[in-house]
Amino acid sequence: MKLLRYSYKDSSHVGLLTSNRVLSLDILSKYSDKELKGSLKSFIEEKQYQLIKQSFEEDQSSFIESDYLKYEDLHILPPISRPEKIICVGLNYLDHVSEGTDLDVSEEPVLFSKFNNALAANGEVIPKPLDGEQIDYECELVVIMGETAKDVSQEEALDYVFGYTIGNDLSVRDLQFKSGQWILGKTPDKFSPIGPVIVTSGSIDSNQLDISTKRNGKIVQQSNTDKMIYNCAKIISYISK
Repeated sequence: MKLLRYSYKDSSHVGLLTSNRVLSLDILSKYSDKELKGSLKSFIEEKQYQLIKQSFEEDQSSFIESDYLKYEDLHILPPISRPEKIICVGLNYLDHVSEGTDLDVSEEPVLFSKFNNALAANGEVIPKPLDGEQIDYECELVVIMGETAKDVSQEEALDYVFGYTIGNDLSVRDLQFKSGQWILGKTPDKFSPIGPVIVTSGSIDSNQLDISTKRNGKIVQQSNTDKMIYNCAKIISYISK
């Protein structure tokens, strides 16, 4: 199931993407006896996506053409707006480590943070910071947690995941390595575009996803999440402890 946030007629909404059309929660509620709140935060915290999936599958034939919005008519927003934490893992692809002459596979995951100001929507214009010149890109899998994970094992870690999206971990390299901390170069405004959709966790295998970056129409990065040094379950378990 693919969920997204969007702006339409000067207000923000949550919708379900089906092919290139979108059903808003308001429309889904019309065909359901279940209470559906229009917030992705409540989706995640109250597991409402399960109600929406059930509602849509049971009543799909009831929807009419006018219930749908065209994806291209919508202003897409970051699927998550104000997460409590944005925890990132550096140097987690074998291909990426091999790019650097002085980089070694780390014995433990390398963690750093970004802040909410860094979030941007798919296709949004990203301003260049006034300071720093060496802007770089990295395509990443983004894990959206569904509930608090504390001291969880690798075997149970993925049970805490709400869904996945795609992101670009933009960096200003000369600022990143200006000191021993990476944060200067990692969290300028809009330096983490994500989306456009969240795919709920039961729909895909996070260990078998192709991932690539295009720059000016040319593929400049290409890999698969099976090349991660630490997979999602290991990362979640590690951070939770």
